[in-house]
Amino acid sequence: MPYPLLSNTTIIESSAFVPAPLAGLALAQFGADVIRVDMIEGGIDYKRAPRMPSNGRSLYWTSLNAGKRSVAIDLRHPEGRELLQNLVITSGNLLTNRATPWLSHSILSQRRSDLISCLIEGNADGSSAMDCTVNCATGFPFITGLAGRQSPVNHQLPAWDIGCAYQAAFALVVAINRRLVTGEGAAIRLALSDVALTTVAHLGMFAEAELLEQERPATGNHLTGAFGHDFVTADGERVMIAAISLGQWKALVNCCGLGQAITHTQARLGLNFDDEVQRFEVREQIKSLFQHWFATRTYAEAEASLNDAGVAWARYSSVRETLTHDRRVGAANPIYERLHTPGVGEHLSAQLAARFESIQRQPGKGAPLLGTDTDEVLETILGLPSHTIARLHDRGIVAGPDADPHA
Repeated sequence: MPYPLLSNTTIIESSAFVPAPLAGLALAQFGADVIRVDMIEGGIDYKRAPRMPSNGRSLYWTSLNAGKRSVAIDLRHPEGRELLQNLVITSGNLLTNRATPWLSHSILSQRRSDLISCLIEGNADGSSAMDCTVNCATGFPFITGLAGRQSPVNHQLPAWDIGCAYQAAFALVVAINRRLVTGEGAAIRLALSDVALTTVAHLGMFAEAELLEQERPATGNHLTGAFGHDFVTADGERVMIAAISLGQWKALVNCCGLGQAITHTQARLGLNFDDEVQRFEVREQIKSLFQHWFATRTYAEAEASLNDAGVAWARYSSVRETLTHDRRVGAANPIYERLHTPGVGEHLSAQLAARFESIQRQPGKGAPLLGTDTDEVLETILGLPSHTIARLHDRGIVAGPDADPHA
């Protein structure tokens, strides 16, 4: 528990893919005891790429499940399902994306009226949806890249999965706080498509389409609504410049010594570039004014000038480059630590990004092997005696870490 803020909260997680596991990870990083229940030998996402070449251990799965406890149960067996139900009833909190009747709030709340459950769905009607299928309905693929409707461009960031995960974690904490005050439970349903499309609304894009009757154009690497673009230095490095506020714009102009050229261009076009919208209207012409400055300077020269002038900018980097060279990543930043994960080895890991100045962070733990905590959880949470747990093992209803294919 990197931050012991939810240290008296136990959450049972039965899930797959990104939103629910990432929500569970966030809750674990706030100090909750998140117990992940998986099928023996893993569920449908246990072997997702990227994998360790030596043993096939999924770096995707281990990264999303760091700091959780693991219980392995055969959920195809009625007695295995009953074990999971009992864990949920005892803890009082369920995080899942499994819309299965025997794990539904309506069934479980008959045994515990103050139960809190969060069910993450694809669409609100229960039909299937993934981040990529939701994203294609948001309009963003048509404004990403340059081709527009003729060739929509998907991005690789699972933005809606991420947004859904943190909404789920927030909703669970709110419901738990409400139960402390009122004693009431809650059935939370959160649809991935609702997260995506409400975000489009919150960003003003539905209002733009309805009230202004317009679509945003595909603008490549231009920053929508203001001035921002990427530029290439003399030695081939690429940087991104953003000038949204008036202060950012003036800093960029002063840095590049283009005050006179900008004044002349404004007069010629009859525009005022103090207005970010007017900068966006003639973005290509403004871009051409700055290109020469970057093209005639090395990255090191540009870096020094941009930093001295207080320009909002950054260098384009690959993940490996960021891991190796970015000063924000690594030992100098306390949110990062080195963990040992079974089947993976020692590696850099990230704790919760939020920093609580008056609360000491605790060391994190890597993702466990499947079933590492099966016996402990069944004994301490459900109160099962050792001989009962042993019989469950003998019948193949539960398993310990020795059954993990990566053990």
